[in-house]
Amino acid sequence: MLTISQLATYAGVTVRAVRHYHKIGLLPEPRRDRSGYRTYDSTAVVRLIRIRTLADAGVPLARVQELLDAGPDDFLSGVREIDKQLRTEIRRLQDTRRRLARLAAGEHLALPQSVVDYLDRLRGLGVVEPYIELERDAWIMIAAQVPDLIDSVIAKKHEELNDPDMVALYGFFTGDLDWLPGDPRIVGLADVLERLMIRAVEAGEVGDEGFDDQFVALMDSTVLEWAPGAEHVLAVLQERGWKGWTRIERVPADRLTTGPSTTARPAPH
Repeated sequence: MLTISQLATYAGVTVRAVRHYHKIGLLPEPRRDRSGYRTYDSTAVVRLIRIRTLADAGVPLARVQELLDAGPDDFLSGVREIDKQLRTEIRRLQDTRRRLARLAAGEHLALPQSVVDYLDRLRGLGVVEPYIELERDAWIMIAAQVPDLIDSVIAKKHEELNDPDMVALYGFFTGDLDWLPGDPRIVGLADVLERLMIRAVEAGEVGDEGFDDQFVALMDSTVLEWAPGAEHVLAVLQERGWKGWTRIERVPADRLTTGPSTTARPAPH
């Protein structure tokens, strides 16, 4: 007869594991000898080895009892079912690992792949990382506001990068961004923005962007706080009759070939 320590040694498990198997009913508790100690025979050793083998193979302990008591056909069926469940779990874990790897890059947090691809295209244009971070944060807020529309919105942005003026717009963000009043880049950026705004209005790409006034104010303030030069660009646009940044609130009629709109939505910038 064997003690619990000897049983554990023969089966290749710990004494703690043996006690746990007793507790959950996988291994019947033996009678105790006159001294009050458990004693085990070869049957217990064989059963414990089978339990350990199934557990090491990945069989959940909740299913071990079922397989131990099953006939050959039911055992095979049970193993195949467990294998299918494990393969499903493996795919889930692999997907989780892929998502974690993307999150490590920072931009995949709260952003769909389409936006991340767009930011990568901006990097390909030489846009500096501080501006990339500004756009990333803006898109995170936009995606949270209009999750059902974000993919279509960003698809349009991808198309717009084929426009030389849009490429020229981002060309202003490839170097130093601390622009002082009088910097010629301020007027140059205002010129490009105005051309894009005019085309957006004349193409009928105007209307309600789906944001409330508070969110529009938040987006505007984010840009102005991040880049003081943006305030100078807005001042130039206001002199020409434009008002607004995230949402265009006034459109100068003399700049258009069609009638002005009271609310226009230019390409995000």
